Amino acid sequence: MKPVDRKGTEGFTLIELLVVLAIVSTLLTLAVPRYFSSVQRSKEVVMRENLWIMRDALDKYFGDSGRYPDQLQDLATKKYLRAIPIDPLTETATSWRVIPPDDPEKGGVYDVKSGAEGSDTGGSSYSEW
Repeated sequence: MKPVDRKGTEGFTLIELLVVLAIVSTLLTLAVPRYFSSVQRSKEVVMRENLWIMRDALDKYFGDSGRYPDQLQDLATKKYLRAIPIDPLTETATSWRVIPPDDPEKGGVYDVKSGAEGSDTGGSSYSEW
């Protein structure tokens, strides 16, 4: 019996490679948009949580001292927060918008809102949160 000559039969044909590339590109066109929308939703969830934590700290500060802090950083310096949370949409802790109380003698920070521009996935503006 004569041995089989396998020279030239190794590897993939061009058609096989093109089919695999077509399948991979189809899968990527389905997966990539879902990935980016899930990243955006995650940032929105983190921002809502950060706002809730800062508002809770503001309420505790007011309950303890009878007035609101003069600036947002006072929450961290007086240990109501370890640090001012980062706004995940602007990726900085300095973009928070500070809302003062109606009575200026009660301090300087009554509420906190995001400084991010744009709208969430539901259509409401980030600055309204």
